[in-house]
Amino acid sequence: MRRANYERELQDICDKLVLMCRGIETALEKCVAALVGRDFDLAQQVQDEHEQIDKLEREIEQACLRLLVMEQPMAGDFRQVSTALKMITDLERVGDQAVDIAEITMQFKTEKYIKRLENISQMAVIVIQMVKDCVQSYINRDLELARSIEETDDKVDQLFETIISELIAQLKSKPGSAKQAMRLLMIAKYFERIGDHAVNVGEWVEYSITGSHPKNAIAQKE
Repeated sequence: MRRANYERELQDICDKLVLMCRGIETALEKCVAALVGRDFDLAQQVQDEHEQIDKLEREIEQACLRLLVMEQPMAGDFRQVSTALKMITDLERVGDQAVDIAEITMQFKTEKYIKRLENISQMAVIVIQMVKDCVQSYINRDLELARSIEETDDKVDQLFETIISELIAQLKSKPGSAKQAMRLLMIAKYFERIGDHAVNVGEWVEYSITGSHPKNAIAQKE
């Protein structure tokens, strides 16, 4: 009976993690659409709906702590619950960064963009998939998928470097575009950070499955 209760509560945590992830995916998709389409109402929605993500984070945190204190899980189960606690910290930061992007988007007002946004849009597509994959790898205990996230992040880093180069070239040719260039750089940086958060989650998923965190393994080799 006790094991059944534990598994039921763990399933509830997984279900709420999926809901949190879907909320974050929606926020990211909306902030990109708002940026590309200059839809400031949509940008405002991202900010208004963020409280739901925070609420889910608090509920998951409380559920995890209750399981750890009341059930005192064995090693494998302990890793699974503690990983969920680690995950929601990174996922909540992703939600915060979606709000940050929406806020910057509203600062553009009626300005014409100094460059096309295809690379930023491409970064967004990749990091949204990374967020989906890191949560899915936890739910399905998919070690291969968890490990693949860091490799995907290399593409995000490459796009970020490309955007930096493009904006530097833009500043050289049109020094008056500095303010907008900085805004676009900040948006690109937020997407780059979102990729990093997804990598963090993937590493914790690996720990939950194997009992070894990849960063600890690297440190031991050094």
